[in-house]
Amino acid sequence: MDHPAYHGPITKQRCEELLGKNGRDGTYLIRDSETIQGALCLCVYKQKVVYTYRILQTHTGYFTLQASSGTEEKFFKTMKELIRHYKQRNQGLATHLCRSLKIKKLQNQPMQFAESPVPNEDNDYENVDCSGDYVVVLPD
Repeated sequence: MDHPAYHGPITKQRCEELLGKNGRDGTYLIRDSETIQGALCLCVYKQKVVYTYRILQTHTGYFTLQASSGTEEKFFKTMKELIRHYKQRNQGLATHLCRSLKIKKLQNQPMQFAESPVPNEDNDYENVDCSGDYVVVLPD
């Protein structure tokens, strides 16, 4: 998985800690599912709660997002396409994706987590409600 918001095999608890430290609605990260091998989780922070959505890859290489029952599954060719879609408002998530919590490697330093606002992330939507134009480096 090659996406700046992908954190690999972190636990649900660690994910909630990282997003909770940031504390900003719409912040998200992608991690490996702890329960389904090969599946990913899109985790989104909103009002002190982390919402988790399962992402599955089909045999044709498309991703599908499993949300709550009754919600239509959507198929995407790439993870970037999936993320771009859910940055729009009212797409079935608890809140639209606003900023990713990226892993940032600094030369000769341990891995750190950095929050990047949407404008630095190929944002195709001009009216995204995200304030700030800086990167916050969170402690490990």
